[in-house]
Order: sequence, then C-alpha cells, then structure tokens
Amino acid sequence: MDVNQAKQEHLLALKVMRLTKPTLFTNLPVTCEDRDLPGDLFAQLMREDPSTIKGAETLMLGEMLTLPQNFGNIFLGETFSSYISVHNDSNQVVKDILVKADLQTSSQRLNLSASNSAVAELKPECCIDDVIHHEVKEIGTHILVCAVSYTSQFGEKLYFRKFFKFQVLKPLDVKTKFYNAESDLSSVTDEVFLEAQIQNITTSPMFMEKVSLEPSMMYNVTELNSVASGDEGESTFGKMSYLQPMDTRQYLYCLKPKPEYAEKAGVIKGVTVIGKLDIVWKTNLGERGRLQTSQLQRMAPGYGDIRLSLEVIPDTVNLEEPFDIVCKITNCSERTMDLVMEMCNMRSIHWCGVSGRQLGKLTPGASLSLLLTVFSSEQGLQVRCKLPEATF
Repeated sequence: MDVNQAKQEHLLALKVMRLTKPTLFTNLPVTCEDRDLPGDLFAQLMREDPSTIKGAETLMLGEMLTLPQNFGNIFLGETFSSYISVHNDSNQVVKDILVKADLQTSSQRLNLSASNSAVAELKPECCIDDVIHHEVKEIGTHILVCAVSYTSQFGEKLYFRKFFKFQVLKPLDVKTKFYNAESDLSSVTDEVFLEAQIQNITTSPMFMEKVSLEPSMMYNVTELNSVASGDEGESTFGKMSYLQPMDTRQYLYCLKPKPEYAEKAGVIKGVTVIGKLDIVWKTNLGERGRLQTSQLQRMAPGYGDIRLSLEVIPDTVNLEEPFDIVCKITNCSERTMDLVMEMCNMRSIHWCGVSGRQLGKLTPGASLSLLLTVFSSEQGLQVRCKLPEATF
C-alpha cells in the first residue's frame, strides 16, 4: 500500500519495487487416454507448449521462470531488497535532487539510503536509481518511507513522500528444553543437555543449511545430531535436510563447563547463560535467511554449602578385599569451612579408617581430594554406596 502525501503535480515520479528471486513456472497438465474422444490432442498441445519440459510434459514444473506478481511475504531473518527509481517526467531540468529512504519499525527508524548527497541536476526523461538492502530483525509492521526533494528551474523547492507498509512474519517456531545429566557417581553433574525444537511455520519448504549452538564463554558444546559413518559423521536427518511446512525437527546439544570454570565452585550456579542458537536456511531458489535467538538461560542445580562427589572407583573388586576410592569435597559457600569426616557403614559396604577425624579448614571455592579405603561383604552389583559425611 502506498499513500501520496502531497496532492500537487510533481515534475518527478517515484517508483519503488521489491527485489525478489523469480519462481519456477507451473502449469496444470490435462491428459486423457488414447481411446477417449480428444485422442492425442491434449498431449500434442502440451508438447507444443513452450513452458513444459520436453519429454516430461506432464510435470507441473516447467523450464521458465515467473517474475513476482505481488509484494509477497517477508519473513524475519531474510534480507529485504528494494529498487528505487526517480524519473523526470517533465520537460524541465530539475536540480538538487535528494532521495532518502528510511525504514520505520515499531522500535526504531533506519536510514537505508546508500548516499545522502544530492544530485546536481536531472534532465528530462532521465532517472536516478538506487538499490537498498536491509536484514529484517523485527517482526510486525514496517513502513518504508521514501522522500524526494528537488528544485525546479524557476528556483521553487519541492518535496514529496511515499509510504509503503508491509508486515514481517515469523518463519520458525523455536522451543528449547534443558536437561541435567544423570550420573551414577554423584547426585549432581555439571553437564547439561539442550533440546531445540524447530518448526517451519511458513507455507513453503526450507533447506536447513545450519543449526548450531554458539556457547557462552563458560561452556564447551558437543553436537549430537550426527551418527558415525566411516571417517565422517552422517546427519541424523539425512543428506537432503529439508523441512516441510508445519514440520518440526529436534536438535540435541551437550554442554560441559570449561575446566577453568568447573574447578571453581560457586561460579556456575543460579541463572547461567548457556549461549544462543544460530539458524541458517534457504527457500525459493536459494533465498537465504538467518535467525539468532537471544541468550538462552538456565537455572543451574544447587549444590548447597558443600559438594561431595566420587571421582575414582574401580569397576570390579574382589569380595572382602579392600580397595581405594577417591572422593572430592568442594566448598560452594562464601565462607571458610572447618570439616570433620564421619564414616557410616552400610549392610554390604564397610569403611576402613578412622571416623570423626578432622579434615581442616576449606576456603570458599577450594576443593579437597580424599583417598579412602572400603570393602564389600556381599557379591553382585552394588547399586548405591553411602559416601562419608563431611560436617562443619
């Protein structure tokens, strides 16, 4: 929709056209059997039709391209391109022509003009052309404001504007879920899994060129969207990564704190920033779109004041034969702890050593490794072992 602000006749004419890639021409083939009344007439007409593919006339897609017949849809993440032309329709020479293009969104106004300098003069039947580009980063109503100012040969300063209103739609629906990894060695773990559900909510298929997770400075990320096949991994979605309209695809990532942060107790707690998803796709004839989510946040599991974890334990031990394990105690609080270790035997697990001994003081964020000895009095798989209690 365009609205002319000025009602007077101007010497210059402004035309604005959106630049999009063409589409493949489609036709509706009409066929019949040879014994029917038309006989070979329909087949002959399709063979003579220049828009059909020779030898495959019954296919709906042809070899020709169709130019856009309307403004079309604009989706978030795509690049909006427009051709602006100012033509001198009069028989006069106009001077000091300045063409300005602004894009008004719900939150800001952007200047898209390639040059803000005025053209000295424009002769009759001549034109000024410009192509503007803008990566759309907001949904909702957008207004392209094109303003033209010039001076007539009599020195009169003239000015007019045109407004082009369009809607930016949402192409993808992205949902995320976090899962804390379960561990047999301790009640909590620093690993976290991110599941991203991406749904195509447009009316045309998409080729998913890239879906990656850019982690924050505290994490390393491992993509779990491929399976080992020879030297290279093969995508779980196959070689042709197309996402049909209203289809949903799930991506999985594993994040693990970097060693320098994992060793510092209390750093990864509360609300932590995980990173952001980077999604790149292609649609009609290679038109590219890109979306980046905002920073994804997660509530880290609470460790309390003291974190006690099992670092080393053998897989198999002999009955009633002592073996060593390594426990790690970390001070997650903001004060110094004076620790005392108490050992509590279970029905099948027995500790070797002195219970109630002093472990000394542990400063905030510091860790202490303990070498302990234990033996089992029963055969079979021991599912659970009660770790020594550290009191303060």
